[in-house]
Amino acid sequence: MKTAQQQSDALKSDVLTGPLVSVGEIASARDSGSQATRALFGIDRAGLIAVFAELGEKPYRGRQMTDALYKQRVSSLDEVTTLPQTLKDKLVGAGWHVGRPRIAQAFKSVDGTERYLIDVGGQTVETVWMPEGDGGAEFSEEDAESGARGWKRATICVSSQIGCAVNCQFCLTAKLGLQRNLTAGEIAGQVVAVLDRHAVELNRNRVNLVFMGMGEPFLNYDNFMAAVRILMDEVGIAAQRMTVSTSGIVPGILRFAQEPARPKLAISLNAPNDSVREAVMPVNRKWNIAAVLDAVRTIPFKGREKVTFEYVMLGGVTDRPEHAADVIKLVRRANLPAMVNLIAWNPGPGIAYESPTAESVLAFQKLLLAAGIQTYVRRPRGRDIYAACGQLKRTTENAAPAA
Repeated sequence: MKTAQQQSDALKSDVLTGPLVSVGEIASARDSGSQATRALFGIDRAGLIAVFAELGEKPYRGRQMTDALYKQRVSSLDEVTTLPQTLKDKLVGAGWHVGRPRIAQAFKSVDGTERYLIDVGGQTVETVWMPEGDGGAEFSEEDAESGARGWKRATICVSSQIGCAVNCQFCLTAKLGLQRNLTAGEIAGQVVAVLDRHAVELNRNRVNLVFMGMGEPFLNYDNFMAAVRILMDEVGIAAQRMTVSTSGIVPGILRFAQEPARPKLAISLNAPNDSVREAVMPVNRKWNIAAVLDAVRTIPFKGREKVTFEYVMLGGVTDRPEHAADVIKLVRRANLPAMVNLIAWNPGPGIAYESPTAESVLAFQKLLLAAGIQTYVRRPRGRDIYAACGQLKRTTENAAPAA
């Protein structure tokens, strides 16, 4: 198995895609006589219509299955009430099952945050539920205007890979290395599993999605965007309620700029200049800050849309007044509609950094605000269960299980 550093170096190959479920692959699996069961969850409406066409069924059956999977949120074919039993039997006989990821373990924080180990084909990936959000920049303006409070507003943090190859030095996920990309169904399935657990009614409860869990979404671009389309078109979550964070994968940002409908973008900046960023984020050796900003400038921002610069504050490393002065210069030179999210580093075993003091975080924010830069401080959520930013490592010890 490659080390995390070798995987980080492999970013030079610009790998941006992963395994998608396509109609062609469906046919290939059938023709090869494969006996493995195949998941319906993760296939879009057109793909499901094609699946039913292969069974000799009319298009409306595919539409019914789409509704059952993504609106009714069924977890087994037995729960699908719109299909006759004979057709369900035909699906099973052809090797199809719902195949939605399930919550294998849940851990609950004293602050109400829940962290889940979600079973994806015998492995697990992490997803986090944050009632009331975390006070970060991504949705603060909209939620403040909506007057939403408590249970009517929550954020789900979603993973795109098992592990990560980017190797940020302050992040526990990096210690896992990259194990594999998640499929579109495994990404979207995290969201639907959590919506189910909390009996969320999307027409009544306000839910935000942040693709900021395990992995680098733009190194699994096709599956990530396929999941986004399912969540938008079939589950019913608007793109403006989603934010994706990237460490600065320039080819991915350039592709993202061409998407007709897309989430908001956050850039994991995490340092005031290239020299510091290279030390804490090896990906900067491939694409430096200037290259990342050039790519972001190709995005046609709409209306009040802004890019968020995520800035993890490391005590004594990136939290000094001189660092704030560099960030101010950087944001001004970027000449982008932007805001900044300050994140006090969340500690983890085996990582030799220190959290900044509360005073240094507030002083940093004050300097940016005085310079006219819209700046938020993200509240740490779920630190006691290893659910906070940078802490996702599938930890099971010293974490209280949820009921």
